[in-house]
Amino acid sequence: MIKKIGVLTSGGDAPGMNAAIAAVVKAAISKGIEPYVVKEGYKGLVNKWIEKVNINFASDIISRGGTVIGSARFVEFKEESVRQVAVNNLKEMGIEALVVIGGDGSYQGAEKLTRMGINCVGLPGTIDNDIVSSDYTIGFDTALNTVVRSIDQIRDTMQSHNRCAVVEIMGNGCGDLTLYGATATGAEVFSTHESKLSEEEICAKVKELAEKNKRSVIVAVSEKMYDAHKLAEKIEKASGYVTRATILGHVQRGGSPTAMDRYLATTAGMFAVDQLVAGKGGLYVGMSDNKLVARDIDSTLNMPKKDKSNEYNELRKINAAC
Repeated sequence: MIKKIGVLTSGGDAPGMNAAIAAVVKAAISKGIEPYVVKEGYKGLVNKWIEKVNINFASDIISRGGTVIGSARFVEFKEESVRQVAVNNLKEMGIEALVVIGGDGSYQGAEKLTRMGINCVGLPGTIDNDIVSSDYTIGFDTALNTVVRSIDQIRDTMQSHNRCAVVEIMGNGCGDLTLYGATATGAEVFSTHESKLSEEEICAKVKELAEKNKRSVIVAVSEKMYDAHKLAEKIEKASGYVTRATILGHVQRGGSPTAMDRYLATTAGMFAVDQLVAGKGGLYVGMSDNKLVARDIDSTLNMPKKDKSNEYNELRKINAAC
């Protein structure tokens, strides 16, 4: 039976990370295991920023956004000599296992630590929903609700003044926030990395809607694809709509997590501790067909992405209809 478990967050912050940390801490305590938190991700392992926590710590953080233990990108962790420092620090403190909350890059570090004698289990913490081995990630639902609420509010003004709005949404290469946001708000035009429209195609679609006297138009686009403000200018010139761009930015990464994110984070955290207590490591906990599953990290990093072409095509048909 292991005696000490650590938990860290790595990569971009996501609502629900704190709920996952709390679940790991409480699950460990319930099994007679001492819980520890690692500050600032993998960097904290190397610098020995590791602290023992208690049930009061866990109870105070469930509803908070972001991650109270901090996160940092630490490219040096790719070096085995650097990872060995981390392993030595953990062994010196008697910490035998680790829960890592983050994305694909975080899992790579967790897999390498497992090979070096520290069992690790990864939890999917990212607003982007870009971990293909899990149907949903911790933070996605909260970010999606922020996107939907923002577009709804922007729509109010566009509808009042017969205008068009370009809304740039996060995702870092994954279009799920944009696709789901467009689905939930009826955005007439949307474009993602997986199903990209050219600027000319976007302008043509908006022009068609203007000719049909559509009172307001939302153009939802994933980040890192266009200059949103210049695209708005092109749309205005082509369609006649007064068009403005709104870049939602980091507001999507913050905020108190939704009930669904808290539920996923809590159940996944408990499940992760169970895997570690069973002596397992090198695993990733994901949601598949509404059930928690534990897969080996290597296979999760190489799973093919689901084809959503039909979903895109069907949604474009109904959202563009007048």
